[in-house]
This record gives sequence, C-alpha cells and structure tokens, in this order.
Amino acid sequence: MKLFEPEHLLNESKRMMSVSNWQRRVLFWGGGLTVGLVCVAFAYMCDHVNQLFNHFASQYPYMPVLVTPLGFMLIVFLMKRYFRGSEGSGIPQAMAALQIKNAKTRSRLVSLRIAIGKFFLTMMGFAAGGSIGREGPTIQLSASIMQSLGRWGSFHKQDAERGLLLAGGAAGIAAAFNAPLAGIVFAIEELSGSFEKGVSGTIITTVVLCGIVAQYLLGNYTYFGVSEATLNVLDGGWFLILVVAVGGGLLGGIFSFLLIHLSGFLMPYVRKHPILIAGFVGLLVAGVGLLSLGTTYGSGYSTAKEIITNQTVNAPLFYGPLKMLATLLTYLSGIPGGIFAPSLSVGAGFGELLSHVFPAHVHDAVVLLACVAYFSGVIQSPITCFVIVLEMTGSTSSNMVFPIMLASVMATGVSKVICREPLYHALAQRYLKAFRDDVM
Repeated sequence: MKLFEPEHLLNESKRMMSVSNWQRRVLFWGGGLTVGLVCVAFAYMCDHVNQLFNHFASQYPYMPVLVTPLGFMLIVFLMKRYFRGSEGSGIPQAMAALQIKNAKTRSRLVSLRIAIGKFFLTMMGFAAGGSIGREGPTIQLSASIMQSLGRWGSFHKQDAERGLLLAGGAAGIAAAFNAPLAGIVFAIEELSGSFEKGVSGTIITTVVLCGIVAQYLLGNYTYFGVSEATLNVLDGGWFLILVVAVGGGLLGGIFSFLLIHLSGFLMPYVRKHPILIAGFVGLLVAGVGLLSLGTTYGSGYSTAKEIITNQTVNAPLFYGPLKMLATLLTYLSGIPGGIFAPSLSVGAGFGELLSHVFPAHVHDAVVLLACVAYFSGVIQSPITCFVIVLEMTGSTSSNMVFPIMLASVMATGVSKVICREPLYHALAQRYLKAFRDDVM
C-alpha cells in the first residue's frame, strides 16, 4: 500500500516536522486562545456597562434624553477621527474583507486599530443607551485579531485571505453566544458561502480553543436559559408555525429593507454632518426608550430571557415594535454595534404579543418560533439562525427542533419577497463599491 511506502512515510514525516507548519499551528492555537480572552473581556465589559446604564435609567427616566444624544455624538466624533472602519455591525466589514486581496485595502476593514476602536466604542454605545448587540462587533474584533497574525508567519494565500478571517469570525460568534456549532455554521453560510478544503481545520481548531477559554471563564451557560417549549406539529402545530413564520419573515424583511434603503438615503447627509445626525438620532432613541419604560436600551437580553423562559415580563405589550424601531434608529446613527441580540429580543417581543392570540399552553412555542422567524427574516441565513436559537435556548433535545428549522426556512423565503438582497451582503457591497470608486 502507498500509505506504508518508505518514500511516502518520509515525506509525511518531513511535513509533520516542518518548522513553518508548526509555526502556523502555534499561531492558530495562540490566536484561538487570544480571541477567547478578548471575547470574554468584551462580553463582560459590555454586559456590565449595559446593566449600569439600565440601572441609572430606571432611577432617572429622563437621563437618556441628555446622555444618549451626547454619547452618540462623542462616539461618532471619536470614530471619524481615530477609528474609521469600526462603525455599524462589523459583519459586513468581515464579509467585504474576505473578497479583498490587497492587504492595505483590507486593513481599512480589519486591523488591530479597528479592533481597539470597536472594543471601546461599542462599550460606549451601551453606556449611551443604544439598542445594540455585541455579537457583530465580536466577529469583527476576532477577525481583526486573527488577520493580524498573518504578519507573524509564512501563510499561503488561502490562509491569509480566507482561513484567518473565517476562523476569527467563527470564533467570535461562538464565544458571543456560547454556541460553537453556530460559529462554524455562520462561517460557512454567511461569511464564506462554502466550506473550502483546507479552511475547515482552521475554523474548527480556532473555535474549539476560543470556546474552551470562554467556557472556562464564563461557565457552561445557556445564553437565554432553557425554554420549556413543546409543539405537536401534526396536531395543529403546523398552522401555528405557518402564521408565526410568515409574520416574522415579513417583519424581518421590512426591517432589513428599511435599514438598507434609509441608510443609503441618509449617507450623503451623514458624510456632511455625522455628529449632528448622530445627536438627533440619539434623541429619537431616547424618546423610544421613554415610551418603552426604559426596556429598549441596550441589547434587550434580560427582557428576551424573561419572555423566552416565561417569567414575569417587565416590558410594555408593544415592546417588540418599539425595540425594532430603536434598533433601526441606532444603526442609522452610525455608531458601532450589532443587531443580532436586539433582533432576537425583537422576535421574542413579537412572539409575546402574538401569543395572546393562541392558547396559553403554546406560549413558549410561539415565542421561540417568533424569535427564529424574525431573526431569519432580518439576516436571511436560515441554518445559522435556527442553530443559534436551538443552542442558546437549550432546545436541541426537545421536539422543537423541527418546528424551529421549518419556521426559519419559511421566514427566510417570505423575507426575500420584501428584501431581495440579504442585509449583510448589501452592506458589504457598499464597502467594496467604495473601495472600487477610490481606485478609479
């Protein structure tokens, strides 16, 4: 057999003992551990600042009317002055970077300077009461860290341009949600669009090492707690899935459509008066916060967890629509911040509202299905969406697996009727077009 031929064994031994190969492995391992530490620190700081703002906002309800617009203005000033490329979610930047071959151009989207800005400016966004999440920024942070490792070793083209970025993005989503499978699936479905040979080991190794660090420091927790939802698809459950999937897909598609087109419409004005527009939008976000009794500030994590685990909900009946509006406005302001967690919170809010139409015993099922349906409608990545919801609600061993998968796929299809181009792809194309225009 060729496997045991002396020449083959000698070549394999040389490859295994190659200094450059071991240098690559050590850098990837070190990168995974570093990403894990940074993600844990980022999660801790953002969550702490989020809780601190909510505490003061509950004590002084009108405080955000002053703090939020001034905070948004300061963030945009610092971003425009020192940290260009750190605005928004961070996922479009990572996606665009994967398509850029020129290292200098790529550094305008993923670099250590941008990572530092993303880290601290996102924290400031929570401190100002923005309706943002830390998951998208975590992806850009992680991709920037892994990309910077390319300077320390001899990597071939595929590793430098795809492997490092994909591994960083996957590790970021895995650490943010404590959902390692979701991180891998996200890298395949949303970031790369395929699972290329030679990249798979890089992604999995980085996710595993990053996940070990995150779980060691944060514990093996379930992001939104464990849902008790159950649903019999054959005994009328199919109708519930149909209604929730169509409704969630429509709302998610509307959100994406509005975000893409409104941000495009405002772009010329934002370029001329970024700080003034950030302040005005911040004032609107504070106004929505007052209408929602302070529940739309931050990621919406605590409210979503209360709804999903069927606890006493300290939020108004129309929390879902108000959170959707606050998230849209926050993104339009231009400050750094993701839409993953807010979208899941919006979905939970719509599920709570819709559950009043159905019998009480399916409340938990309606909420879970609404979460995944709205989330899928927003980002139009059905596999990523249902894997994230399954992992972060502890539903992987319940009979909700099939209903959640079905709702995710259906909602994505419905959303495409309203918003034909996926949200992150549309935003990534703007960066690519801007760079092409600069060259021309």
